Amino acid sequence: MRKLLTNKRFLTVVSLLIILAVIILGSFPGSPLNVVLKPIGAVVNPIQKVVKYTGNSISGFWAALTDGIAIRNENEQLRAEIAELQYQLTQNEEAAIRYEELQEAFHIREVFSNYDIFGASVLSRDSDEWFSVIRAGVGNSDGIYLEQGQSLAVVDVRMNLVGRVIEVNEDDSVILMLLHEGFQVSGKVNAVNGATFIITGDASLKQQGLCLVTGIDPDVIPNVGDEIVTSGEGGLFPQGIPIGVIESVDTSNELNITATLRPYSDIADLNDIFIMVPFDELENMEMLSEEVYETVSTDS
Repeated sequence: MRKLLTNKRFLTVVSLLIILAVIILGSFPGSPLNVVLKPIGAVVNPIQKVVKYTGNSISGFWAALTDGIAIRNENEQLRAEIAELQYQLTQNEEAAIRYEELQEAFHIREVFSNYDIFGASVLSRDSDEWFSVIRAGVGNSDGIYLEQGQSLAVVDVRMNLVGRVIEVNEDDSVILMLLHEGFQVSGKVNAVNGATFIITGDASLKQQGLCLVTGIDPDVIPNVGDEIVTSGEGGLFPQGIPIGVIESVDTSNELNITATLRPYSDIADLNDIFIMVPFDELENMEMLSEEVYETVSTDS
């Protein structure tokens, strides 16, 4: 201990610490050390100013750092809230559009009053680029049954022809689109006594989103831009469903005049479909449903 007290370096460090402590304490307003330090103010004041400036700088830096962190956190929270509001706005816009589309669908019931309309959302599409087959969320559990040789027309919310039902399962239905080469419907120019012909899907034309028109009478050739609707012939589709417009006409072969048709229905954008079931067919479906139920009950 004596060696430590007699060590000049130790004494120098202790003395400097004491002087520094006195100066720092004396820098506080109202400190009693101000009286002691007053005689040596010329020497102490610059040191006190340096100490005070350093302390203020450190305090200011810390305050700026904490304020910056707080502002950053607040900005992140605001960004999250803005993103949530934008998402809700988008959802509301989509809901409004969907509501308007479904409101339009009620017009189908008014036009085709002798049909029952079953609406459903599109569940999936096949791997074909042009969606030759889609699956919709309505089936046997909703009261739809498909007998052999039967065909049910399928339209979109604007009552444009989409295709026909080819298979009905318990909870969904498979729909053959009008662009598919296996699809066929009798159409006519949308006018009094309009010419009739056959509209089919075509493997090459569907890449362009077009259908093939055949069976054209050389005396009543359709014009480009003519609107085509279902003719009702054959009884598979009701008359008057809009199909599309004539895009081109090929008269190079008088014995086989053909045309191309661009469907109204935008298959790539299709979200909802409506299956049209005639009331007499609906009664048959109900009877078939009862028979199936009785068979299952008997077997069990």
